Amino acid sequence: MPHDHAHSHGAAQVADLTPAFRLAVVLNAGFVLIEAGAGFWAGSLALLADAAHNLTDVAGLLIAWGAAVLAKRAASHRYTWGYGRATLLAALGNGVAILLGAGAVIGEALGRFAAPPEVPGLVVAAVAAVGIAVNTGTAFLFLRHRADLNARGAYLHMMADAAVSLAVVLGAGLMLATGARWLDPAIAIAVSLLIAVTAAQLVADATRGLMDAVPEGRDHAALAGFLAHQPGVAAVHDLHIWPISTTRAALSAHLCMPAGHPGDRFLAELAEALADHFAIAHATLQVETGPGPGCATASDCGAAT
Repeated sequence: MPHDHAHSHGAAQVADLTPAFRLAVVLNAGFVLIEAGAGFWAGSLALLADAAHNLTDVAGLLIAWGAAVLAKRAASHRYTWGYGRATLLAALGNGVAILLGAGAVIGEALGRFAAPPEVPGLVVAAVAAVGIAVNTGTAFLFLRHRADLNARGAYLHMMADAAVSLAVVLGAGLMLATGARWLDPAIAIAVSLLIAVTAAQLVADATRGLMDAVPEGRDHAALAGFLAHQPGVAAVHDLHIWPISTTRAALSAHLCMPAGHPGDRFLAELAEALADHFAIAHATLQVETGPGPGCATASDCGAAT
């Protein structure tokens, strides 16, 4: 049975996001230091929890930035897919560290409910207000690049964090208005729970990626149907879709084409269509024109597995 392969190594040209990532990291890292310092000085767990949240932003930005940099590195004889998987490992490590940090803040906050200390609400509100400005400004750095998945994730994350800082401001205002000191540990717990939910999702996504699950945004059934409806394709089997980084996906499939090999142009155009419509950065397509030992999972070219 004749076999043929088409390989697509292409990926859409993306904008250079290094300046945006660099400025975003500097702004957020600087604010983390300011907010953590103010939190320790004021004895505010709400500020410390929000500082931890903003530290996750820095980690997330660095991961996204690292993914963009690693994607440009050439593959080697040892790492034939390149170095994109390092971003999945980093995401998993960051997620676990964030969960541990959130748990520590919640434990401390629970201990403070019995005797909550005096917290200067005006300082808390002022620092958190700066956080709103920093997070919103950072989000707008990525606004015009939202077609890029990394940039879109950074944009949405920063806007969500601006909302968290707004919650801290409102909480500080309530403390000033009511004198209810228990609001500080309560807000710390609420923010930490939000962090934990985000971190748990990060750990789950990274684990799925490392287990070669079909990446988010790619539908196995839709891809199978798309390939099966190509001219001359009688069946599709051995379809595999997996991540090669946090932003890039690969695909391999066997196409049963009893009428004969369609030619290199057909395969090249099909690989390009997979990149354009399904964001498949690397496609390997194997043509099978009849049953044989090379097609172990299909009894004939008219049956798919």
